[in-house]
Amino acid sequence: MRQRFRIQPSTRVEGHIGVPGDKSVSHRALMLGAIAEGTSHVTGFLPGEDCLATMAAVRAMGIEVVQHDATTIDVAGQGLQGLRAAGRALDMGNSGTAMRLFMGLLAAQPFATELFGDASLSRRPMERVAEPLRRMGARVDTTNGTPPVRIAGGSKLRGISFDMPVASAQVKSAVLLAGLYAGGETSVSEPAVTRDHTERMLARLGYPVQRSGSTVTIAGGGRLVGGPIAVPGDLSSAAFMVLAGCLASAGELVVDRVGLNPTRTGILRILELMGADLRIEESPGGVGEPVGRLIVRPCRLRGIDVPPELVPLAIDEFPVIFVAAALAGGETVVRGASELRHKETDRIRVMADGLRTLGIEVEELPDGARIRGGRFRSGTVDSAGDHRVAMSFAVGASRAEGPVTILDTANVATSYPGFAAEARGIGLDVVVTGDE
Repeated sequence: MRQRFRIQPSTRVEGHIGVPGDKSVSHRALMLGAIAEGTSHVTGFLPGEDCLATMAAVRAMGIEVVQHDATTIDVAGQGLQGLRAAGRALDMGNSGTAMRLFMGLLAAQPFATELFGDASLSRRPMERVAEPLRRMGARVDTTNGTPPVRIAGGSKLRGISFDMPVASAQVKSAVLLAGLYAGGETSVSEPAVTRDHTERMLARLGYPVQRSGSTVTIAGGGRLVGGPIAVPGDLSSAAFMVLAGCLASAGELVVDRVGLNPTRTGILRILELMGADLRIEESPGGVGEPVGRLIVRPCRLRGIDVPPELVPLAIDEFPVIFVAAALAGGETVVRGASELRHKETDRIRVMADGLRTLGIEVEELPDGARIRGGRFRSGTVDSAGDHRVAMSFAVGASRAEGPVTILDTANVATSYPGFAAEARGIGLDVVVTGDE
């Protein structure tokens, strides 16, 4: 039997919690720390499976990473030219972020590299990164557009001006990382705002980054200097607990020290439009990434048309939004989110299937969904091994008419180790059964 969650209905959600470190920032702390000069002391690191795959990869390329405890590490950077051939293919596990960013980072190295991943990652598109890297002079081969990815060594890169056809922080970051090694300037123009963790961390480690409107530019040949990196709590993880607080009938939930990067707060703005009783308190004096606390009280959510400009600012949180819509009054319409079909699963299809299983009326659209709010009935939902799908349904099931079972939940450990225990700590009745 594979791991599963079993959830009983609950009513009260309360407590004062933190959430695990931001996954996106943790990946970048390892990668940029590895090519900085000197040691980067990282606090708040996420010890989830995705980030541990990145840690194993930088270690395999000769970088010493000292782990003082689960969330505190030192990365002994060796400078831009300090990586060494691993002597084996590098396993990215389930992490699309790791694979795409490593494609950019490794495109100009003097050694060849092969990147592979698990069955889910092996279905995800990689040509969107490979194509601009080839324009820069890299020799990158995918396997019919998907992993494994092979990067030839010894390519001399040149800077390019790249207009991204689809808003993607991973593509932007990969091109910028390759641009560190390229001759001249590399510019990336976005069709819509995407998360800017790479640019912020480059600047934090002393590498000049220019932004003009929707375009980010760096010049190759600079240097990064190791230093302290404080990883904030992951807003994507906090979103599950925020939804739990909204759906409850009593209690108050406080989420401390969560990242409030404005390129990530689309989920909060969407929930506010749906009627969430949510207070956001930003902490003063943050360095690198803004942080703060979220205070959530029960509310009655209402359906909305999700503003298209908020879609790229909440792209990872749409499983939460789909569940919120399913339990809201009225109808919610999501459009412009076709990127969801290229995540760990086809999240539009998997979420629509799960919502229908629990009695919710859903019309699946090519780039989103039309969801008629109602109430979850008892049932069994297949998460298809997608961590965000599993956690979203686990939270929504707290307001179901009876018990709900969610299948294939082991991958929750990729982003939120200890999710079930944390959920129980604030009042949800989530039990883990089976094994993986």
